[in-house]
Order: sequence, then structure tokens, then C-alpha cells
Amino acid sequence: MSPSQIIVLATPVFLLLIAVELTVGYRRQRNTYRLADAMSSISLGMLSQTSAVFTRLLRIGIYTALFEHVALWRNDAFWTSLPGWLLALVFYDLCYYWLHRMGHESAVLWAAHAVHHQSQDYNLSTALRQTSSGALLGWVFYVPMALAGVPPLVFAVVALIDLLYQFWVHTEQVGTLGWFDRWFCSPSNHRVHHAVNDPYIDKNYGGILIVWDRIFGTFKDEDPHEKCVYGTRGLLGSWDPLWANAQVYAGLAHDSWHARSWPDKLRVWIKPPGWRPADVARRFPKPAFRMEQMQRYQPPMSRAVQWFALVQFAVLLAGVAVFLWRADAAPLAHNAIWFAVLLTAQWSLGAVMQGRIGMLMALMLQSAALATATSALGLTQWHLLCKPLTMVIAIILIAASANKTSAIGQFGTKSRVFMLAALAGSLAGDVFLMLPGFFIPGLVSFLVAHLFYVALFKGGQQWFPHRGALAATLGVGAAMFAFLWAGGLPPGLRAPVAAYVLVIALMAAQAIGRATVLRDAPSLLVALGAGFFMLSDSLLATNRFVTPLPGSQVWVLGTYYAAQALIVSGWLAGLAHSSAAQRAVEGVARTHTPADMSPEAAAHPS
Repeated sequence: MSPSQIIVLATPVFLLLIAVELTVGYRRQRNTYRLADAMSSISLGMLSQTSAVFTRLLRIGIYTALFEHVALWRNDAFWTSLPGWLLALVFYDLCYYWLHRMGHESAVLWAAHAVHHQSQDYNLSTALRQTSSGALLGWVFYVPMALAGVPPLVFAVVALIDLLYQFWVHTEQVGTLGWFDRWFCSPSNHRVHHAVNDPYIDKNYGGILIVWDRIFGTFKDEDPHEKCVYGTRGLLGSWDPLWANAQVYAGLAHDSWHARSWPDKLRVWIKPPGWRPADVARRFPKPAFRMEQMQRYQPPMSRAVQWFALVQFAVLLAGVAVFLWRADAAPLAHNAIWFAVLLTAQWSLGAVMQGRIGMLMALMLQSAALATATSALGLTQWHLLCKPLTMVIAIILIAASANKTSAIGQFGTKSRVFMLAALAGSLAGDVFLMLPGFFIPGLVSFLVAHLFYVALFKGGQQWFPHRGALAATLGVGAAMFAFLWAGGLPPGLRAPVAAYVLVIALMAAQAIGRATVLRDAPSLLVALGAGFFMLSDSLLATNRFVTPLPGSQVWVLGTYYAAQALIVSGWLAGLAHSSAAQRAVEGVARTHTPADMSPEAAAHPS
């Protein structure tokens, strides 16, 4: 049985214990759970396990290679005896102590480990909150075990035991335990480790044994008069699983890039967390840490969003379980595709919980990911469902937003008609291209859709306001058509393909020109979407008329759905921006309008 399958079997136990802790907390009137935080932590645990499918070979593979070629002592019979197993577990725990400690004392290692500390709650779900990048450097600390000849199987088992032990210590419902606290990592000891209070910071690194901290001078007892405050001193402030893993790396990359001294560029990564070159600190100052800034991150969630999140989370948990159970026997390419689907679902769930996108947008992204995966893996029946469903959700999303919001300026009422027509044309094109012998109707449907997009992007602007963008997109289109012609484009398709290439080039030029005029985030998203449309169509044509592309369905559909999602997101963002501007104008008008004067009279005071 693989480590992934063991984790799958252990998951119901984890969830049961979480439910027990939650029940105990409510009965004691000391609940330590928040819905979004707990789901975010468990989601990061899922991401850690699914990404480990690709990184496990790094740690186990390197360990096995070292064991086979440079082990100083080989005695498998000893290591598989009871004393050998116990010694290996203690040995592993010592190596883990130094990995854990250096994870707090070296910035690049902290960048990976910080994920585990980002939660501002402390409960059993926090235990599942794990890094997805720790294996990249963490294997170095276990080299001594390979040199000592600990067999890979023994190493893997004691590593799993050490990891599973640490689950139960993440709770506030268990107090001090007397003699146990003096020898073992306990809930009290580990609460200290997770706290950001000055007396507690960077203490109690032990995994199973706390004696390592006593030996090496990093132990601190929990003080009943100093309540633990949890989180990190650089607040995450997000439910985004990708940003949770990237936040500290991004900060280090920023400081390293801007450091003028080459040694400082390197020191940024090696020095303790928080160290910054003097020149970078002057140009990009950061306020000193204060406990008062440790405000709980808790964006509001409506009841509908909470139920949506719960259902999504349950489905995601089931999907991750199936993925992990089958991953070790599946081809790498298949694992990569399903991993991308799960990652899309995790990101979109986090984005909904923090209000970055709506529920329908999340469903559109997830359906798009499934449509791409089912096409690439030849799951025809599921693909026939997911591909048109994606655009149906997009149409419902636009229609629902149009009913909720009245906008002026950037996107007016007419633009809604153009947007819906463009999506309807895309839906028709999707359906036709799934049917054998309907390539031309599909091409015409997308041609009509792009014409509506051109009209949509024209709204409020002149035709092709950036001549350079027009010349560039037409040039790219001409080069692509020449490439297709030389590659064997059938004579009967040359005219319709030429018309299609011209229209999509004009669409991209109009979108880019709009972005150069407005210079705002919504128009930039739309311009990026138009660019992805050109890329998607180029890949589709190359694969169909010139040469088959490896993984063509992933690239063609992936870029196509990226285009649609970016355009829809940009349109919605522009709608929200215009609505906010309208409300601001109306607010100013009400402020400056006398109580006895109607808005019409205020507009025409004569």
C-alpha cells in the first residue's frame, strides 16, 4: 500500500477527530473553528498530498540513491528488528527537529514551512495545513539516515509515524499533561510553537520528542498568563491556496531582485526570516510587527456561499481521495491533468470564500477544467456534457449579473446583448466542433461570436484606437495564415479560414487598443483574453491542418477557456467598476442637492 493510500484511509479518522473536537468546543463554549479557515487549512493539506505525487520521488528517490551507493553501514536485519525500528524513529525525529528548526531560522526554508503557520486558528484542521514545496530542500536533513544505512522502507514508515503523531497536538481542548509535557511534544508545547507572542516565538520544534528542545535550548513552557496568539507575523490575509504557498517566496524574490549587492541577493534567501538588505529596507520599508495588527482575517460569507462552499468542499475531498488512491498506478500525464482539475477547484473555492469571484464563475472554471481533462483523456460522454455546460454557465452568469446591476460608462446595456450573443455563438461553435463533419458550421459560429466580441470591445471607444496593436495583430494573423497555407490548408477552407483569421486579429486589436486607452484592470483582462483566443485558434489550426501537437486538447481547450474566463471576468469587473462609479456620482448628487429640490431640478437648476 502506497503512502498516498494510507493517507486516504487515515482521512476519515482525521475528519472524525475534527468533528469530536468541534463538538467538545461547542459544549465547553470554547469553539476554535471558523468554517472558511478550517476548509482552507484542509484544502492546503489536500494540495500538499496531491502535489507530493510528483515530488515524493525527489525525497524518496534521492534517499534511496544515497542509501544504495554511499551508506556507511548496511545491516537491514538490525533496522527491521524492534530496537532498529525504535532507533530509526528517534533518529528521524532528531533529523526532523533540525529541519523544523532551520525552517524557522533560514528564509528559504521558512518560505516552505510558513504555510503550516498561517492559520490564525489552532485546531486539528491546522495540523492538516501542510506545505507543497517542503520536499524541494527538506530531503537534505535526512541524508544522515541514508548514510547510517536505514533502509528506505524503514525511513518511509517512521516518517509517516512521525507525521501522524503530530496531528493530535494541534488542539486547544487539551491542557497541560504533567510529566508527558516534559518528554514529548504535547498540545501545550506545540501551542507555544505556533504562537507569535514574543516569549514564544521560535520555540518547541520537536516532532514526537520535546527533549531535543531541552537539549538544544529551544524549549519554552506555555505560560497560563500569556495567551497564545496564532498565525504568522507577515499576515497571509487570503484563502488562496496558491498564494499561501507562494507568499513568502514572492517576498524573498522581490527583495533579492531589488538588492544592489550580489552577496545580498543571496543572503536574502539564507538569512533568518525578516532579514532585509539595508538598501531594500530603505526603498521598500515595512512597518515593525505589532500584536495589535493580528486582526482575524474573516471576509463575510453569505449563507448561500457557506452552503456552496460546504458542498464544493465535500466533492473536492472525494475527488482528492480518488486521485490519491489511483495516482501511483496512473501515467504521469494523467496525474498531471487531474491535478490541474483539482487545483482549479481548490483555487476557485478559496476565491469564492474571500469574495474574489462569484459562485457561477467558480462553476464555469471548474466545468472548463473538466471539459479539458475529459477531452484529453478520451472520456467522451463526460466531455459531451462538460464542454457545452461551461458556456451555458457563462451565459447564465452574464444574464444574472445583468439583472442585478445597472451600469453606465465602460459597459452599457447594449454590451450585455453583445456579450450574450458572443457566448451563444461560442456555445454553438463548441457543439458543432464536437460533431463529426460540422467543422464549417463551427467555424462560422465562432466567426459570428468574434464579430460580437469586436462590437463589445468597441463600446465607448473609437475603432482600433492603437494603430500599433492593429498592425501587430494583423501581422500575426497573416503569418499564421501563411503557415497554415504552406502546411497544407485545404483549398476549400482557405477563404473561410482567412476570414476567420482576419476577424480574430481585429478582435484582439480592438481589445488591446481599448486597454491602452482605459489603462485599468478590467480592460487588461479582456485584452489578455483576446490574446489567448488568438493562441488557442492558432494551436487548433496547427493541430488540424499542419501537424498533430502532443497533448493538443490540453493546450487548445486550456487556452480557449482561459480566453473566455478572462473576457467574462473583465466584463464583470468593468460592470462592477461602472456601477460603483454610478453610485458614487449619485451619492455626490444627493449630498449637493437641497432637500426641497428634486434630482431633475438639480440637473436643470434654471
